[in-house]
Parts: sequence; C-alpha cells; structure tokens
Amino acid sequence: MARHKGLTFYEKKKRISREMVREIFVTLFYCFAAILLAFVIVFSVGMKISSIGVSMEPELYNGQEVLINRFIYRILSPGRGDIIAFLPNGNPNSHYYLKRVIGLPGERVQIINGYVYINGELLAEDESYDKIADAGIAETEILLESDEYFVLGDNRNMSEDSRSGNIGPVKKETVIGKAWFKMSCGEETMGFVK
Repeated sequence: MARHKGLTFYEKKKRISREMVREIFVTLFYCFAAILLAFVIVFSVGMKISSIGVSMEPELYNGQEVLINRFIYRILSPGRGDIIAFLPNGNPNSHYYLKRVIGLPGERVQIINGYVYINGELLAEDESYDKIADAGIAETEILLESDEYFVLGDNRNMSEDSRSGNIGPVKKETVIGKAWFKMSCGEETMGFVK
C-alpha cells in the first residue's frame, strides 16, 4: 500500500448547531416584531400629510411632507404657536390645512392696523411676519368659544385662515394633530417644526 507523501490538510466540516439556528430565528423574530411595532405606532399615532400652497412659508413649503402627531391633543390642548393640521369646518372632502394657533379658547381676537390683538393687547410676535393687509372677519372682535382656536398662516398675506369667512375659528373636534417634523423639500432640509 502506497502512502501519500507531502502535506495533507483535513477540512473540518462545519456543522450548524441547534443553538445557532435557534439564535438566528430569535433574532429574525425580534427584528420582525420591532418593524411591526414601528408600523403600528406610526399608523395609530402619526400621520404624514403634504403642505399645500405658500401660506406657511418660510416654515413649510408647498409640497413639503410633514409628520403629524395625532395622539398629543388627546392629552393636551393646542397651544399658542403650535402648527396644527385640521379639516376646515370638519369637511372630510377637503385637504388638510396647516396653520399656526394664534388665539386660544375664551380669548377675544381682533386685527387692528395689520397687527393681532388678543384680549385688547398687542400679540408679541416674531418680526418676520408680514403686516396683515386684510383683517377679514377679524376686523371686528371675535370671541372664541370654549372649543375654538384662531389660526393664521405664517405668510400672512398669502394665507386662507381664520380671517376667512369660509374657515373662521377652528373647532377642536376638527383638529387632526400637531405638526412636529418636516421632511426635506428641494433645498430645504428636514427637521423639527418650529
């Protein structure tokens, strides 16, 4: 019988152990569960809508997608300065409007000489907002009911908002949620809504 001369290498056959298979399946299960949980949270608490028009510039641009927190107003009420998503007059056939809350329930709102007055006092606002050219229905004082909000667009003279007779004060039941994150749009980067 002849012997092979030289080096010989024996390859160990790799065996897949039951523990390794179990670990792989457990990892896949946890990944699947995490993805499923993320989808459930996003669809039950969150919502994505697009900003339509130039009424919220420079904060939100036409066509920019915005994430809405639908859960927060079940616990809290909208605050002054929040950007809310709502259906005007609760009309389900309308698109969602995005506007900034200016007047809160029970307050008196009036626009005098292009400036907003709350309960007879000038509202301290950022100077980047334009002077309001058309006061609309807010030319005379508006007393908000216990479930109403007065909203304006950031681009004050290019916005259809609570000054308009066909929108008026926004009832809390028509508010969908609070805008909290904006996606990138053209040259604009993504980030939290201010």
